[in-house]
Amino acid sequence: MNNSVGNTARLLWAALRALLVLTIVCGVLYPLAVTGVAQALFNDKANGSEIKDKSGRVVGSSLIGQTYDLPQQNPDDPEETAEPDLKWFQPRPSNGLGSNTVNTQYALILSGATNKAADNPDLAKLVEDAKAAVIADNTTASYTVKPQDVPADAVTSSGSGLDPNISPQYAKIQVHRVAERNGLDAKQVAQLVEKHTEGRTLGFMGEPRVNVLELNTALKALTKS
Repeated sequence: MNNSVGNTARLLWAALRALLVLTIVCGVLYPLAVTGVAQALFNDKANGSEIKDKSGRVVGSSLIGQTYDLPQQNPDDPEETAEPDLKWFQPRPSNGLGSNTVNTQYALILSGATNKAADNPDLAKLVEDAKAAVIADNTTASYTVKPQDVPADAVTSSGSGLDPNISPQYAKIQVHRVAERNGLDAKQVAQLVEKHTEGRTLGFMGEPRVNVLELNTALKALTKS
C-alpha cells in the first residue's frame, strides 16, 4: 500500500516538473526567442507591415487594402452606396463575402471571393458597371480612357477581396484624373506611380504591382509640399 502511494506521488511529482519545465520552455522562453528574432531581423513585417505618413502616424498596413470614398449623405441608410473620392487613386473593387459598419476604411469583414462563375449574370453586370464607371471617372478634358485600356483588376475583386495592390496599368489610367483633382501636373503624378511600382518578386514571381495605400500616402505628402 505504501509502495503504491509512493509510486503515485513520484509519478505526480515527475509530471508536475515536466509541466513546469515545458510551460517555461514552450510558453515563455520559445515565444520570447521567436519574438526577439522577428523584431531583430523582420521588424517591419513582425509589426504588421505598417505604413506611416510624413508625420510618422500609422495609416494602415501594406497587406490590407483600403477604400477611398466620400462621406455618405445618410450613414444610417443601408441602401446608400458610398461614392469614390476621385482625388485619390482607387483600389480594386471589394466584392466579397460580407460587410460591416465598424471598419470604415474597408467595408469587408469576411475575406473571400464572390464565388460567382464566369458566366454568372450578376458577375457580368458587376464587371460591366465597374468598367463603365472606370471609363467615366478617369476620362478628363485632356485624356480619354478607352474600353480596351481598362485592365481586369479595375473591374474585378481579388480572391481575398482585400488586395492592397493594383496593376501599373490601372494606376496609369487614373493619373490624369488624380492630377486634375489635386491641381498637380500629370507628369508629377505619373512619376509618383512609377516610383511606387514594384516589379515581380525575385524577378519572376507574380506581376508588377502598385500598393494603393503607399501611393496615396505619397500623394498626400506631395499635395501638402
